[in-house]
This record gives sequence, C-alpha cells and structure tokens, in this order.
Amino acid sequence: MDYFNAPGRNHLFVPGPVNIPDQIIRAMNRNNEDYRSPAIPAMTKTLLEDVKKIFKTITGIPFLIPTTGTGAWESALTNTLSPGDRIVSFLIGQFSLLWIDQQQRLKFNVDVVESEWGQGAKLDVLESKIASDTSHTIKAICIVHNETATGVTNDLAKVRQILDSYRHPALLIVDGVSSICALDFRMDEWGVDVAITGSQKALSLPTGIGIVVAGPRAIEASKHAKSLRVFFDWKDYLKFYQLGTYWPYTPSIHLLYGLRAALDLIFEEGLENVIARHSRLGKATRLAVEAWGLKNCTQKEEWYSDTVTAVLVPAYIDSTEIVRRAWKRYNLSLGLGLNKVAGKVFRIGHLGNLNELQLLGCLTGVEMILKDVGYPVKLGSGVAAASAYLQDTIPMIPSRI
Repeated sequence: MDYFNAPGRNHLFVPGPVNIPDQIIRAMNRNNEDYRSPAIPAMTKTLLEDVKKIFKTITGIPFLIPTTGTGAWESALTNTLSPGDRIVSFLIGQFSLLWIDQQQRLKFNVDVVESEWGQGAKLDVLESKIASDTSHTIKAICIVHNETATGVTNDLAKVRQILDSYRHPALLIVDGVSSICALDFRMDEWGVDVAITGSQKALSLPTGIGIVVAGPRAIEASKHAKSLRVFFDWKDYLKFYQLGTYWPYTPSIHLLYGLRAALDLIFEEGLENVIARHSRLGKATRLAVEAWGLKNCTQKEEWYSDTVTAVLVPAYIDSTEIVRRAWKRYNLSLGLGLNKVAGKVFRIGHLGNLNELQLLGCLTGVEMILKDVGYPVKLGSGVAAASAYLQDTIPMIPSRI
C-alpha cells in the first residue's frame, strides 16, 4: 500500500528516477540465488559485453558497482587520480556543483570554471587553460554531459578537439548519468577516458547500479593513482574478471536481471531509435513551453537537453507550488528547482522508457497546474503545439509493422 494512495498511476516526470517498464519489474520479481553459481557469472559476462554497446566503446572496461551515481563519481576519480592532482571541472548547475564538492573533499586541486546557471561549460576558458599548460600539470578534465538541474547539454566532441589540438594528455572524465542511453554518446570516438551513468535514469531501472566504463588510458592511470579506495577499487574487479567469477563482493542479483531486461528492450527498439525518441520528446516539450509563453532555463539552443526541460516561471509564481500542486491534486511528479534556481524553475523529465502519449498526458497536467497557480495559460495550447509536431514525426513501431 502506498503511504499516500491515489487513483490510477502516478505520472512520474522527474528527470530520474524514471518509470520502470513492466518487463523489468517482472525480470526482477524472483527469489535470491547463489551468485557463486555458474548462472550469475554467465549473465554478468553478457551484461559487460552489452553495456559497452550503449557507451559506444570497444576498448572500454565496464564496472557494474552496487551504488548510485555519486559512488560512480568517486570510483572514476579515486581510481585515476592522486591527492593534489590538478583537475579542471565545470560548474554549471547543482549536480556539477556536487561533483566538484566531492572532488575537493577527496583532496584534488580543483580548478573550477563556473558558468551562469542555464549556460553550458565555458570551453573557451578550457582552451585557454590547456594552451597555457605546456608542462601538463592538468591531469583530468571533469565535465557533466547533461546537467539535470538546468537542462543543459555540453559538447563533448569539442572538449576532445581542444585536448587533441594541443596534444594534451589530461584524462577526460564524463558524468553521463542523465545522458547515456538517451542522448548521443560516443565514448571511443570522443576519446572519453572514463564515463559513468546510473541505473535509475535512461536505463529505467531502480536506483542501485553505478555503471563506470574505463578506457585504456584510465586503466593505465589506475595502476599509479594514489587515492585511497577499497569498495570502489577497479583492481579487485579486474582480478575477479580474470578468474571468470566477476564479483569481488555480493552483487545486487535482482538489479542484474533487471539490467538484462533493460538492455534487451533497448536493443529491440534499437539504440539509435531510442536516441531519436528522446529527441522527439525533448523537442515536443520545448514547443509546449514556448506555446505557454514561458522560457526555457537553458539559454541557447545548442545546449538544449532532450532528457529534461527546466521551465522558468514569472517572478510572481513560486515554482515549488507548481510541483506541490502537481503531486497533491493531479498525481503528477515534476522536478523541483534546485539551489540557485529554487522557486524559479520546475523541471519536466522526459527520459527512459517513455512514449509520446505519456508525455502529452504530462503536458496536459502542467497546463491545468499553471492555471491553478494563476498563470494565464490557454488550456490546450502547449498540448496542441506538441501534438502537431509529434503527429508529423512519430514513426511506426518497428515490431508492429
């Protein structure tokens, strides 16, 4: 029984955790079993092979760590860097801020490049720093691909281009928590050395698996990194990979079965089709926001996110009341504005196992809520704009042709 029961289903449109498909729920609905039996290593082997496909890497080595994205951050940092190492990190919103806090608490020398919230990473500043760093004191570049607090997506290909143009050896470490498996992400092509994501985002699983994929240069760096690590140490995983048993400690078996089902769903739809679907959902949401007469928190089109839209509200409206009203009256869950944008934005998450009609239901609810809080929205305006676009762009479902 829910603590606060309501008729029908909760309409979950926060940018993670996201809706869990029935196929994944059924896959996880099983008894415990011995992870030392032949079954779990056999399944783990296929999971590691298939996870590489969603990161678009051949050379990377995945680690499926029973943790959250925060733990995956720590694993990426402590396995590749030593205390005192200089890193450049971009502050563009709440989650990049939290990662920077972690970097500083782990005793790295963090060179923070801050942008106004709603803007992307200042890559011109990065280029200036890289150009002047002829002695290669910068050991890593840490960047959030998709900042969930503001709906900003950064250009990773450009970061790699800057590093390569100056032949700089700094590692490129990327938070792909709200991007990988929803936005275009090319680990090998973009020269990403470490990438992470979390199970509760585009994979549409419960929270609990932090996925870290390390490229060859990161694996080499891990042999010399002096940061203290125990639970997150890649060396322990690699030892058990060699043994063919894969797990240095007890894995979350139910989440592994869920991950198997999640990957199967993605491959059945086709990864490029998944990315295209998210592109449609993002565009439709932005068209609705425009039709309502509201503005996107993201200041330039080049930074628009296809997994989350942060909507600015007029000064006379507290966006927190929009989120509160959504849950209390309409059983709709929207994302709060965080930190610097608290009370100023609400967030619509549109990622994971989600289709266009589900999104239109959310947009209908948002329109009614805007009316409730005194914003002069024309009911149906945003839904009409999104529907017109989607009606022209939704393809036939491949499995039903």
